[in-house]
Amino acid sequence: MESVWDYPRPPRLERTAARVTVVHAGQTIVDSDRCWRVLETSHPPVYYVPRADIAAGVLQPAAGRSYCEFKGDASYWDLVVGDSRVARAGWSYEQPTAAYRAIAGAVAFYPSRVDECRVAGELVRPQEGDFYGGWITADIVGPFKGGPGTMGW
Repeated sequence: MESVWDYPRPPRLERTAARVTVVHAGQTIVDSDRCWRVLETSHPPVYYVPRADIAAGVLQPAAGRSYCEFKGDASYWDLVVGDSRVARAGWSYEQPTAAYRAIAGAVAFYPSRVDECRVAGELVRPQEGDFYGGWITADIVGPFKGGPGTMGW
């Protein structure tokens, strides 16, 4: 078991060989064993997928930006699969800070905005709240930031 309270701040970046899949509108848009996990105190892991491991043509730049004190400026992506368009389904750091350079251009998906995310075959449960995009699996324990009443943690 991994407790999110054992994760560091600033967040740790680690490579994972676990197979990560994302499915939306009946199409597998991610199937990768070359992802990165970002582990930060009180947050479930966020998985960053190399752009080369995302189905061609499904990402379109979205309006808006945000700023992370650790990783820098985030860009957002709409997911377009057939007739389905999911606004801001994912985000990336195109030019992250030096400590997170390895995830430059990789995309993280909100599990709550796609039909299915899996890690090593296990269905992911989305982190509560609309701001965070953590991936909760059976081996990750909280409590997790993001739900009602947790913003001040």
